[in-house]
Amino acid sequence: MPAATPRQRAKPDVPPSAPSRQLDVFPNPAPERDYAIRFEVPEFTCLCPLTGQPDFAKFTIEIVADKWCVETKSLKQYFWSYRNEGAFHEKVTNAIMSDLLQAIAPRFARIHADWFVRGGIRTFVTVEHRKRGWKPAAPVSLPSGEA
Repeated sequence: MPAATPRQRAKPDVPPSAPSRQLDVFPNPAPERDYAIRFEVPEFTCLCPLTGQPDFAKFTIEIVADKWCVETKSLKQYFWSYRNEGAFHEKVTNAIMSDLLQAIAPRFARIHADWFVRGGIRTFVTVEHRKRGWKPAAPVSLPSGEA
């Protein structure tokens, strides 16, 4: 069998995806019940608004959807849109919450941002939202089954 001939892939005229602040949504497939949706974004990047140096964080988002869910590809592009933006940790975390609330109006949302060490300080920012009147069900505690 002859050896494969190397071929360089051509750059597309229009990239298949790009950063965007548009959060696309779809109808919640089970609006009759509370269930948790968890997203982890381990490679978030933005810029320090004072120095222009990159800041890195891991975001964890937990949502109990109401009528709408956020589409994951648009969430990826949304997070990507912060890459060249300068913003303080607290502002970025709260802006992301505000945009999620506007897009899907969940029953509950929590965003936890773990900002990597910079200047000897590691920063954690956690933001929560509860829809007015929504109360989570009491946790179920099952026996361990051990004697």
